[in-house]
Amino acid sequence: MEKRYFTIGMAGHIDHGKTTLTKALTNVDTDRLKEEKERQISIELGFAPLYESENIQISVIDVPGHERFIRQMIAGVAGIDLVVLVVAADEGVMPQTKEHLEILGFLGIHSGIVAITKMDKVDEEFSELVKDDIYEELNGTVFENSPYVLVDSLSHKGIDELKLQIIKTLEQQDVRDTKGPFRLPIDQVFTVKGQGTVVRGTLYEGAVEEGQLLTIMPRGIEVRARQLQVHHEPAKQAFAGQRVAINLSNVSKEEIERGDVLVSSEHFNITRTVDVAIHMVEDLEYLVKQRMPIKCHIGTAEVMGRIVFFDRNELKAESGEILCQLRLEEEIVTKRGDRFILRRPSPQETIGGGWVIDPKGEKYRFGHQTIEELAKKKEGSPAERLTAALIEAKSLSIDELIKRTSLDQEEVSLALAGEEFIHYSSKEYTLQAIIKDVEEELFDRLNDYHNQFPLRNGVNKAELLQGLQKWYPKSLVEYVIEQGSATNLFQRKGQFVSLSSFTPHVPPSWMKRTDNLLNDLKRDGLQVKYLQEYIKGAGIPDALVEDVKRYWIEREMIISLDESYYYHGEVFTEAVNRLKAETNIEFDVGKAKEILGLSRKYMIPFLERLDENQITKRVENMRVWL
Repeated sequence: MEKRYFTIGMAGHIDHGKTTLTKALTNVDTDRLKEEKERQISIELGFAPLYESENIQISVIDVPGHERFIRQMIAGVAGIDLVVLVVAADEGVMPQTKEHLEILGFLGIHSGIVAITKMDKVDEEFSELVKDDIYEELNGTVFENSPYVLVDSLSHKGIDELKLQIIKTLEQQDVRDTKGPFRLPIDQVFTVKGQGTVVRGTLYEGAVEEGQLLTIMPRGIEVRARQLQVHHEPAKQAFAGQRVAINLSNVSKEEIERGDVLVSSEHFNITRTVDVAIHMVEDLEYLVKQRMPIKCHIGTAEVMGRIVFFDRNELKAESGEILCQLRLEEEIVTKRGDRFILRRPSPQETIGGGWVIDPKGEKYRFGHQTIEELAKKKEGSPAERLTAALIEAKSLSIDELIKRTSLDQEEVSLALAGEEFIHYSSKEYTLQAIIKDVEEELFDRLNDYHNQFPLRNGVNKAELLQGLQKWYPKSLVEYVIEQGSATNLFQRKGQFVSLSSFTPHVPPSWMKRTDNLLNDLKRDGLQVKYLQEYIKGAGIPDALVEDVKRYWIEREMIISLDESYYYHGEVFTEAVNRLKAETNIEFDVGKAKEILGLSRKYMIPFLERLDENQITKRVENMRVWL
């Protein structure tokens, strides 16, 4: 069973005990800043590991509850899989609790647990009244059917029960897509002395591995993931649902900020005009007017812009979905289906939220015709829905496409006739763009490998497939390798794959030393020393020895007699020709020693090499030329 990764969030009103509860669950104090300690409120996002087993890993985000820190709260909640709503027993549901509930609903988070904290502060009779009040307040929200756990973080009452409830809930929950394009909305940027720039965030989708080439969008800065950490522990890979810190090369802290997005694919759009479907909060205090300034929170970005309606000029109470457009002052990185929150900049309040219909919106006329077009776009054309499904899964059969898109077989078959779709195996379909992505990934990996190991023929195909299996189906990678071989982009030599432009070679910096070794070996003819002595004398580093030997042996530049002795290829060939010229169809050891003047130490391994190379065949005490 593949390991599953989840991040849960603590949400709720200020001073209801989120940070204390997090510490009770994890034994980690997530208030790191001096100001947080002094004021006893959370300002920045706090993170801690909660639980890990062979099959599941769970992390916690403690989000600030104070209204002034709602921006950090949205940035934290946007990447989580389950919310623990914290309500203090001595206060019940408060204004920030309600606002957090609205935000969670707009962000599409439906999995939750209610933790009623500070139970030691109230008696049993009062606690029952509080529970009834909370039940009533949460009716009709995303938490109306959620389990309730009574806890006290200081005495640890109910903490084990809450932890087990979290694990149980997540074990039954769908995991995030680890095979889609990698995307990490950045919520923290800092530097580590001696290491450079580090970014941190909750991995939305896909996976990332150490050494991978990535892009910071919307800035377009190409970087490499030098090192990864998950909860302060080094990691070779990180997967959707995990909190991860990535040490980046080729970029300074000043070039990145919260809201930027780290990606591995070009499938994400950079845009300022977004077609959206939104819902408004139930009790708006002020009118929302046409082209009114808004603050859009999407991922970890916070961008100013204006809301544009096409069927009204203002609203205050609206329970249904509204199709409209956001025109933003700065570029964001998004794709269809992403969730966002809208807030009024002044006076500050959450006014609504929704999801992205089309990240590449255009300017439309006011009127019902535009609303009808947006409604059609909201449903998505068959080709768009198939494309979205394939971007996530990389490869799907027709049956799987029908299931994921809710289209019928005829609609799917007609749409798949488009040139952007590729039927690459008996059952599987993919996109031209995905094949290009795999091709580029293979090219980069092979190029890096050739630079690191110039003496080797290439990468073992099984190793290539294993390295990409977290992102792409094996059959798809094999298809791209075969297609690349047919178009002369790649080449196959046995089980090894390389770039067609690559030829194994001795690194120029070591060529003089390897040439000297070969010359010394040739000079000593048939009376050679241990090969290790030549290697030591030439000063060839241990890291290169095996690759150099393999390179020479494959090209018959040296011939092994045994593990210790090797002949120069030309010397060996001359010895074979001389022996053949001065013997009949068969000969014995004594005759060979007489002709070549070799001691038994060299003679026996030499003749055994002739047998192994099928130059001769041993018949009792004689050798017969083949």
